[in-house]
Amino acid sequence: MNANTRPKPIYMDYHATTPMDPRVVERMLYYMTQAFGNASSTDHTYGDEAEAAVTAAARHIATLLDTAPRNIIFTSGATESINLALQGHCNARTPRQRIAVSPTEHKAVLDTCQALQQQGKAILTWLHVDQQGRIDLDHLKRVCQTGIDLICIMAANNEIGTVAPIQEIANIAAQYNAAYFCDATQGVGKIPIDFDAAGITYLALSAHKMYGPKGSGALIVQPGANLLPLIHGGGHQQGMRSGTLNVPGIVGLGEACKLRSQEMDQDEPVIQAKRDHLQNLLQAHIPQLVINGDLHHRLAGNLHISIPGLNNSILIAHLRHKLAISTGSACTSGIEAPSHVLQAIHLPSNLIEGALRISIGKFTTTADIINTAHILIQAQAAIAQKQ
Repeated sequence: MNANTRPKPIYMDYHATTPMDPRVVERMLYYMTQAFGNASSTDHTYGDEAEAAVTAAARHIATLLDTAPRNIIFTSGATESINLALQGHCNARTPRQRIAVSPTEHKAVLDTCQALQQQGKAILTWLHVDQQGRIDLDHLKRVCQTGIDLICIMAANNEIGTVAPIQEIANIAAQYNAAYFCDATQGVGKIPIDFDAAGITYLALSAHKMYGPKGSGALIVQPGANLLPLIHGGGHQQGMRSGTLNVPGIVGLGEACKLRSQEMDQDEPVIQAKRDHLQNLLQAHIPQLVINGDLHHRLAGNLHISIPGLNNSILIAHLRHKLAISTGSACTSGIEAPSHVLQAIHLPSNLIEGALRISIGKFTTTADIINTAHILIQAQAAIAQKQ
């Protein structure tokens, strides 16, 4: 059997990216082929229709996040949103900004913060996390008492799935007059987030983590927050992000948000039940299995496991044509280095070596769960027998 005729692996890597919802694809297709106008072209109906679609998408995003459409800046994805928030914040202010950052943040946040520090625009203070990846709120308060301008703590971790207490963090930020940047890339559409009520200053999101297209995202900005743009030319989006709008991508993001608003409350408990089923199957046959992250506050579709004594790279090589799972974040895929998240939570080296990230979503079937368990159990047993 060649690669073209071999059955596709079971997809269990929803934290890396999600399959697009067919309804999102259908909606986008119209704006690729029929309503292809430039949203800034105000002299004809093609432009009018594109502009109306962008306006509608902003409303759908605003509804999901309980904010106003005017607070939304469309971007090419979460990484651009993160850079606009962090660089834009620091570039708009002097002297150097004091940033408190969690060591378990996505690399897009960590690398941007470290670049700002190297440029002399920021001073970083590292926050404490426990072995489940939970933020030490008492330490956060003590750090804020020393004077902090910006707090960076994500809504939900992209590796171990731990969900942060967003409201408590925002309350601390407000108490000490600090801005709060929340990378909500993994959280939007999976957990309730009320941007306005929480008092978040900046929030980043990406469409492709919630059944939308790659290359489309947004930054939500609290009114009155002072940001300098990264991209100049044309003054689009209130001067905050110039460039011709990606109308099909924005439509896809908006449609994905609309569907999550309507279906999240029904989908997530079903996803959690399937995740728990898989976890129980694996634990029944691999008794030494360790579950990483906060078991009581994690994303419904997240199952981050470690198998002591197992080399995860060997396991992936053994089953990659049958099962699509990962050893860590897609942002560092291919880099031969231990996960910074697992190191930050002080996971023992033997558990880091045997760590696997399994993530499921709304298109994961019960058959996928059962077959995944069977494949993993069989592969683990075969590798153990050879050792």
